[in-house]
Amino acid sequence: MLLALDVGNMTTSVGLFDEMGELCFLSTLDTDKRKTADQIAVDLMNLSQLYHYDLSEVEGSIFCSVVPSMDFHLQKALSRLVGRPPLQVGPGVKTGLNIRTEIHTQLGVDLVSGSVAAIEKFPPPIIMIVMGTATAFCYITEKKSFEGGLLFPGINISLEALSGRTAQLPDVSFAKPVSLIGKNTRDCMQSGIVYGTASMLDGVIDRIQALTEKKASLVATGPNAPVIVRYCNNHIIYDKNLVMDGLYQIYRKNTI
Repeated sequence: MLLALDVGNMTTSVGLFDEMGELCFLSTLDTDKRKTADQIAVDLMNLSQLYHYDLSEVEGSIFCSVVPSMDFHLQKALSRLVGRPPLQVGPGVKTGLNIRTEIHTQLGVDLVSGSVAAIEKFPPPIIMIVMGTATAFCYITEKKSFEGGLLFPGINISLEALSGRTAQLPDVSFAKPVSLIGKNTRDCMQSGIVYGTASMLDGVIDRIQALTEKKASLVATGPNAPVIVRYCNNHIIYDKNLVMDGLYQIYRKNTI
């Protein structure tokens, strides 16, 4: 079995794969930079008990992290649980992805992992949208090369900024809007963030396809994606496990 972690700025996704590459469970924890290796290990042990799996059967682990200050503690925690050092996605790790950005090390490892899975699941060219703390667009060519992309503030950041920088606008949750045209401040804010983000996705997709003169496969992942893609005019496939599946494939590329 393989234990895989995707460590983001706000949340950490934890997945366990069986011997056939099937995802046994996928769970989400808060990302807490203050936690020690032992505390991280306890969290992972509690998750395995919650889903009724024995960590003694885990033969390997892999993680991608955009929080460098946690990497050392993650290495220690996974080494203790599994009995061997984890594979960390980063420079020197085989991905099979041809990255054509100017500085490879600046590309988020979560985007690398998602792209690895995307080229196995969908016909290129591909526009991959990762919606987490930030919203990232990635363009993968017909030759399976990662060409680059665009980066925007995430939905939660935008909502927090809207409430925090204004005197009379309230804090609102990210939720399905009541209607396109809101009748009160809260409904207006929810409608604006959902329909505004959906329109932004559509607009960028249309511009990329016009620039490349190619119809692309459209896939989105991340916690905010399922709410937004249903309001887009373009047909965007939501793939909840895209980054996790990429981690599994990267592990196999580096161990077989």
